[in-house]
Amino acid sequence: MQPASVKVAPPTGYPLGTNLTFKVGSAILIPILRLLTKREWLGIENLPKSGPVIVCCNHISYVDVLVFTHYLYKNGRAPRFLGKDGIFKVPIIGKILTAAGQVPVARETSGASHAIDSALELIQAGHCLGVYPEGTLTRDENLWPMVAKTGLARLAIMSRVPVIPFAQWGDNDLMPRYSTKLVFWRRTKIKIQAGAPLNFAKWYGKEDDQAALIEATAYVMAEITKMLEGLRGELAPVEIFDPHKSDLPRTGNFMKNKKRKS
Repeated sequence: MQPASVKVAPPTGYPLGTNLTFKVGSAILIPILRLLTKREWLGIENLPKSGPVIVCCNHISYVDVLVFTHYLYKNGRAPRFLGKDGIFKVPIIGKILTAAGQVPVARETSGASHAIDSALELIQAGHCLGVYPEGTLTRDENLWPMVAKTGLARLAIMSRVPVIPFAQWGDNDLMPRYSTKLVFWRRTKIKIQAGAPLNFAKWYGKEDDQAALIEATAYVMAEITKMLEGLRGELAPVEIFDPHKSDLPRTGNFMKNKKRKS
């Protein structure tokens, strides 16, 4: 499937894909993020300023999406994300997310496939689509990327639009993994880097080939991990944490579940 390169005309002076919800939300949240964080934004030249694009990143904190959106928004794009459907059921917040054009995903169910169709529609409309390939916060104890789900690879193969890998670090210091409390007493250093577009050509036409999807997914996560090594200044472990081979639940706050059992 080759989506039409339809560009979304933004209001003058606002990033591509901006709507009223983005305008109001950015006016409230960006000043707060500026007060709470010091930002090191790298690879800005790799983010297309127009046309459909998929951006993907590692996932280490509940605040990830805010700092990542800050990077994207201030560099010309108002992203649409694939997010867990539970958030969309929260009063007020759910309505805000829907108004901003975000896409709910029913994780670990057959309904998750419907999100692919919604995502493709957003891509066809010329939007910047944000995806966290792992589908949940990493289960790796040292916050390295884990083996991811294949949804991103399927989208990349079907749409054939540019896919830009990102790595982010420092978010876990602003809001620790599975915490909902921000650190207010210091300005946290947040590092975000965009890489060069990924090349999925060898997998085109193989969106229904599970082996190809797994291979393409590993390729994406390897690129993200490589950038994260640079941001962290250390090497990732050779063995990648695989949630499929773990006794941990596939989604949700497993740390809270551990405390309940102890």
